[in-house]
Amino acid sequence: MDTAERDHRRALAAELVDDLLDQDVVAVALTWVDHSGITRVKSVPLAGLPRAAADGVGASPVFDAFLLDDTIVGGRHAGGPVGDLRLLPDLDRLTVLAGQPGWAWAPADRYDQHGEPHPQDERGLARAVADRLTVHGYEVQAGFEVEWVVGQGGTEEFRPATTGPAYGHARQVELSDYGVDLLSALAEQDVEVLQFHPEYAPGQFELSTTPEDPVHAADTSVLVRETIRAITLRHGMRASFSPKVTADGVGNGGHLHVSLWRDGRTLFDGGDGWFGLTEDAEAFAAGVLRRLPALCAIGSPSVAGYLRLVPRHWAGAFAAWGLENREAALRLVAGRDLEIRCFDLAANPYLVVAATMAAGLAGIVDRERLPEPVGVDPADLPDARRLPTCLEDAVAAFEGDEVLTEAFGAEFAATIADVRRGEVARFAGCSPEEVAAVTRWRH
Repeated sequence: MDTAERDHRRALAAELVDDLLDQDVVAVALTWVDHSGITRVKSVPLAGLPRAAADGVGASPVFDAFLLDDTIVGGRHAGGPVGDLRLLPDLDRLTVLAGQPGWAWAPADRYDQHGEPHPQDERGLARAVADRLTVHGYEVQAGFEVEWVVGQGGTEEFRPATTGPAYGHARQVELSDYGVDLLSALAEQDVEVLQFHPEYAPGQFELSTTPEDPVHAADTSVLVRETIRAITLRHGMRASFSPKVTADGVGNGGHLHVSLWRDGRTLFDGGDGWFGLTEDAEAFAAGVLRRLPALCAIGSPSVAGYLRLVPRHWAGAFAAWGLENREAALRLVAGRDLEIRCFDLAANPYLVVAATMAAGLAGIVDRERLPEPVGVDPADLPDARRLPTCLEDAVAAFEGDEVLTEAFGAEFAATIADVRRGEVARFAGCSPEEVAAVTRWRH
């Protein structure tokens, strides 16, 4: 980043300050999501935004080695006390936070002190992989489904804040004011919500947003979750996005929807392949399907995630695909997109879109083809292929996948493996109840 770019960023931020003052903004939160899926933050008072935009805000690279409980692992390329990075806000995504009066937010990119991108910057990786698809003439649209449970405040236990039945309007009526405040806050922040409804587990809700380019889809996922958290707290309750809130519960998913486009036209419709898929869309989906075991190390990155990823729970526990099949890991929504159901919200959304795009692009390059679709519950098939049943197996699959490790780069891929194995060691010997208790309020 040269002097001219820094001066441009400083001037742009200075132009924004007066408007933010008029909206009573006092400070700006600059967030990034670490390898364990925790949203970390450094904040600046509003007057400091121009300097932050030009020179960045200091942050140690040690966060690359953080586990979900803030333990720091001794990784091969991360974890020590030496070094510094600079957080530079993306001013195009600067948002006044409706759920946190006085605050604005911007996602941050991480650079070194010389203005070069940090090799383990998650947001930068997502942008780089999206650019690779663009070079090949493709565009990806993506969107996340966000599931969470609403619990009573004032306790570390989970006690549902509602008594209404699964998918029941009674549950929504019980928290009607909460729902209105949440949807109003998201609308104020220019987040387009497609749908909002009660889900299956006690106190559980789901919200999905309109598709965007992959980097902005990941940004929106962060903004949505933090808005949910803020509005829930303002109503005296607690929100959990954990993949396993209670050991005997269903858990929260974080499904990713992706579609492939060329020249403004979707490639998931109008083709001669399965259910109207074009050849490129089928190859993209086949590339994702082939690498699902490795992708689990990114999209289901916690020990708790494998308590959720079990058959007959609509969690997508099998490496299979099918039309509108909610037990297959890949659900084809005919004419629209591909839903990846085995992912959860312990995942870093930037890494999720990056890894998925890399897998799909590899499928296109290799002209891969999908196997027969599965039109039944895969658990009923004797030869159905289970996805990894523990985090350690997913990490081994990730390390053995040349496409994903090449996309991440050697240093980044090694740190992902180190952090994942650090979590495996952290929970060694723990019961499912203990795992759920530790992770319940972390995401």
